[in-house]
Amino acid sequence: MQGSADVTRRAVLLGGAAALSARVWAQWKPASFAYVGCYTTAQRYARGDGIHVYRVDAETGAWAHLDHIGGLVNPSFLTLTRDRRFLYSAHGDETYCTAFAIDRETGKLTLLGRTETGGRNGVHLAIDAAGRFAIIANYGSGAVAVLPIRKDGSLDAPSQTVTLEGQPGPHRIEQPGSRPHQIVFDPSGRYVVVPDKGLDRVFVYRFDADSGELSPTAQGSVVARSGSGPRHAIFHSTLPVLWVLNEIASTVTTYYWDAERGHLRPAEVLPSTPPDHTGENTAAEIAVSHDGRLVYCSNRGHDSIAIFGADRETGLLKPVGWTATQGRTPRFICIDASGRFLYAANEQSDTIVTFRIDGATGKLTATGQVIRNASPVTIAFA
Repeated sequence: MQGSADVTRRAVLLGGAAALSARVWAQWKPASFAYVGCYTTAQRYARGDGIHVYRVDAETGAWAHLDHIGGLVNPSFLTLTRDRRFLYSAHGDETYCTAFAIDRETGKLTLLGRTETGGRNGVHLAIDAAGRFAIIANYGSGAVAVLPIRKDGSLDAPSQTVTLEGQPGPHRIEQPGSRPHQIVFDPSGRYVVVPDKGLDRVFVYRFDADSGELSPTAQGSVVARSGSGPRHAIFHSTLPVLWVLNEIASTVTTYYWDAERGHLRPAEVLPSTPPDHTGENTAAEIAVSHDGRLVYCSNRGHDSIAIFGADRETGLLKPVGWTATQGRTPRFICIDASGRFLYAANEQSDTIVTFRIDGATGKLTATGQVIRNASPVTIAFA
């Protein structure tokens, strides 16, 4: 009896120690952080006030506010280096971008400086795999600029500026000339894709990882449907497929990707809004599940997220459904690192709404968590 009691006490003690260890680990395990940028100016009818930093619970998807970096004008697109040491911000309507160092333990940002981009209204930037170059799309001046990254994470002046040329699309207001809207590296890192909303083209450039230089491929670009307005693009995780979301036409185009030549071939075009939608709409952001089975597109006007299933062999899309974003003007959506949550940034209702992704169907269910953040338009995770 005594031996049995001793065993029981030891089991209780060990169980208590294990529980204590789990609680300690929960306190000390590496944190996940979210960085939210916004529009801040009256010109944009905005209410934002800079970059906000949040701690993210990996299990529940819950966010807790940690920090705020003010004094910034329109930090409208944020991206990080692969090693998560540095964060870079494009500034809508401005002529510069900024660099920050990230404290890995606290998630806090330290400003490293700002650098002119050689153009106007930088709307998107991407970092090469080695973290040596930042490439920015200067929407307002119709050009793409390459900015070398110094060892301390700060940015040098542009080493190259490439002007995008072609015939403007038919929309008199939205397509007066070149309007590059995004920078996308292909999976190999040897090519850069640039959707141009103003020219109805998707440009492809070779990227020299040593010099950072961009040079056009033999194809140069692929022409989209007239008036479609290519805005954002994303590659399939394994298939040679690129999906491009067209802002003006509210459509998504599937392209087949030849990684040897840097060549795109269109395969299909589908609407991003449901058949019964008759109102105005512009498509904004595109995201893909980690396994490439599901594609999500945000609609401004219909204020929804379109859900498409991707064929496992061809990458061609089939509509699954549409989910309301529970807010107005979802300019940005993204999927977290776990692949379990999708976040919709509703620019005109000052909310970020959390959705749980059904792993089997891809359908979205609101978790009830709504993050209040004025004029949110971009989210970056570390």
